[in-house]
Amino acid sequence: MTMTEPNRARILMVDADAAVLEGLQRQLQSRFELTAVTDPKEALKLVVSQEPYAVVVSDQRMPGMDGVTLLYSVRALAPDTIRVLLTGFGDLDSAIAAVNEGNIFRFLAKPCPSKTLIRALEAAVDQYRMVTAQQLLLKQTLVASLKTITDVLAIINPAAFGRALRTRKLIGELADSEKAYNPWPSELAAMLAQIGWVTLPDGTASKLYEGRAVSASEQAMVEKLPTVTEQLLGDIPRLEQVREILKYQDKHYDGKGAPHNDIRGEGIPWCSRALKAASDFDVLESQGYTVEKAIETMRARTGWYDPALLEAISRLRNDNSREARVLHLPLRAVRPGMVFTEDVRTRSGPVLFARGQEAIPSLVERVKNLGLDSEVDDSVVVALPDARNSPA
Repeated sequence: MTMTEPNRARILMVDADAAVLEGLQRQLQSRFELTAVTDPKEALKLVVSQEPYAVVVSDQRMPGMDGVTLLYSVRALAPDTIRVLLTGFGDLDSAIAAVNEGNIFRFLAKPCPSKTLIRALEAAVDQYRMVTAQQLLLKQTLVASLKTITDVLAIINPAAFGRALRTRKLIGELADSEKAYNPWPSELAAMLAQIGWVTLPDGTASKLYEGRAVSASEQAMVEKLPTVTEQLLGDIPRLEQVREILKYQDKHYDGKGAPHNDIRGEGIPWCSRALKAASDFDVLESQGYTVEKAIETMRARTGWYDPALLEAISRLRNDNSREARVLHLPLRAVRPGMVFTEDVRTRSGPVLFARGQEAIPSLVERVKNLGLDSEVDDSVVVALPDARNSPA
């Protein structure tokens, strides 16, 4: 039985005895949103497939998997979920050891009085809310800080960071389509993947952006970009997962490519596989390839990409038939929130603003302060934000 009233903490109860679960539900269902299962393996499936549980409560003695083992697995799958163990007096040593190792928030001796259980669960829920609130604040602070960095770098190298914006958008769509767990590290990795480009000469960066051949010396610089990126990001806290994604961003699905190790296929982080496919797709699209031709070209690169991701990109791009409202404007008329749908180049050729780049306030101010509209002969092509397609 599952209660679904909103604004109540979600708790997963696991006990091999269905009668015990029924009794727990009668005690707790007025206070919490409960899911009760008798099979530990089913409980693990729910932890993976459902919205996060605030607390998982497990009995210690169950056939096939004891409570300590179950809760240890829950910790690996959902580290923020708070874990509580119900145990008899004969299992106290293993319960105490599990608490000391950090695998369990609290253990309760059976039979457990109703008031004691409720107080313990309320404490566990408070702990969950505190942990997740802190993580949300840290995430928001980190993402906002890095967005400021990438906005500044977008002014320095608009071509590279225009690609980063487009790649991030596609990865977000892939994460939704493939139901990827916690997609924000991959979107952040997409934004930071191009950061090493600031070390490249303008001519080399232009060749890479346009898909033109580079010299041997330029290729050597390109091959050092992952190392440069690692050095630039190495001292920023809480980016371990992002750095791991970037470490494998050039790894082929068949295991070839850097880093040179035995990891291949599903062993490569999903985010890295998605970043590789999305980035290479954008390169081909920037060269004028149609969606069909780009996907055909990528399929011909045997062993490079996760086949499921190629199919997802093809489906997403072919299904995306809704047309945004497009305007042709002088550069000086561009306003914050508008998105460039074509590269904006100066008369001499370099990219001034990249396709997919949003006109943020600092960009609009830069156009005004530097008189950049005089560097562009023709009107620019922009799209209005999706939810604001009415005339200004």
